[in-house]
Amino acid sequence: MGELEIRVIPKASKNRVKIENGVVKVYINASPEKGKANKSLIKFFRKIVGERVEVVSGEKGRKKRIRFSITKEEFLERIKNAE
Repeated sequence: MGELEIRVIPKASKNRVKIENGVVKVYINASPEKGKANKSLIKFFRKIVGERVEVVSGEKGRKKRIRFSITKEEFLERIKNAE
């Protein structure tokens, strides 16, 4: 099981993920109101990584820690393939 710190940018023009200077940035088109961005984030990762993702900290902020069932290295590799 792995964990990763990410930065979420809500209200983006489209859902996408980028790794910039070692920071995983996730652009989500949902607004941050009433947990919509978090729900969209979880669905987006499920689609591109094929794994269930859980937000373990930072639910109300842009800086979040997520948990998943594969290794951090495998998770990052799948993100890179989706870019």
